[in-house]
Amino acid sequence: MDFWYQRAGWRAWLLLPLTGLFWLISALRRQLFAQGLKKAYRPPLPVIVVGNLSVGGNGKTPVVLALAEYLQQAGLKPGLIARGYGAKGPFPALVAEDSPATQVGDEARLLVKRSGLPMAVGGDRRAAIELLLAQHQLDVIICDDGLQHYALARDIEIVVMDGQRLLGNGYLLPSGPLREGPWRLDGVDFVVVNGKDAAAGQFAMGLTQSLPRRVKDDAPLDWQVLGDEVSAAAGIGNPGRFFDSLGQRGLKLKQTLAFADHHGFGPEDFKGVEGPLVMTEKDAVKCQAFAADHWYYVPVEAAFTPDLRQAVLDTLRSRHGL
Repeated sequence: MDFWYQRAGWRAWLLLPLTGLFWLISALRRQLFAQGLKKAYRPPLPVIVVGNLSVGGNGKTPVVLALAEYLQQAGLKPGLIARGYGAKGPFPALVAEDSPATQVGDEARLLVKRSGLPMAVGGDRRAAIELLLAQHQLDVIICDDGLQHYALARDIEIVVMDGQRLLGNGYLLPSGPLREGPWRLDGVDFVVVNGKDAAAGQFAMGLTQSLPRRVKDDAPLDWQVLGDEVSAAAGIGNPGRFFDSLGQRGLKLKQTLAFADHHGFGPEDFKGVEGPLVMTEKDAVKCQAFAADHWYYVPVEAAFTPDLRQAVLDTLRSRHGL
């Protein structure tokens, strides 16, 4: 919703009664866990939650991948869990590289495809973790999203923010994009800002693009294969960021197709699209079965500073001795 990222106006104010209800329910739930009236599950190994305050794409998935790679380099064995947003299940479920995105979720399919790490998905994070631990010996769990899932105890919280949109108009849902108020940033361990200089106490991150690949078979290609003019499609939280990144590479966009985050793609979404089509990697995992030869995707990787990587590892070791 565009008005979430503009100065608050009548549309945001009109939704304030619903925002008040959202605040009341979320605050009550949070207090139930804080007071011990509802018990959080604490797994037998440390948990790192990588999440957002706002809805929509902030670059969280590349952060999870980069963090998992760094922990492996440090000699640890990470496993991944996620809710499996938009997936049909059944849950909990282990995720394989060839798991249908419709069953496990597009982000989960992408995470396993890129990392090769063990992963389980399901709204019940406890059940997902227990399924994962029944199959694998692990040292640490990385939870993709779940900052507001207080039923899962966690040892480190990392919030990822879009450097262009930040916290939007600062309102809670549905008047604004926030799941919790800005005050929540004071209680997390690390705040990572994607695509903009970070404020004091925060960490800057950028996304670097790899060479494009063909959607239907993942074949690596060169940028010259795309030519000078392409169509672009994105079903992510901030499609404009992806379109801008292609323009910055000198590509002329003759057509842009923006869809809602986690959109379930089908061939009908691309009727009338001619010539090369470029999409995100998260969208490509849902289009591989019906992709044309001239459809491509662009992998991205998170690049954040060594001090953040070391700070996460130091925190993990100080709290758990790993």
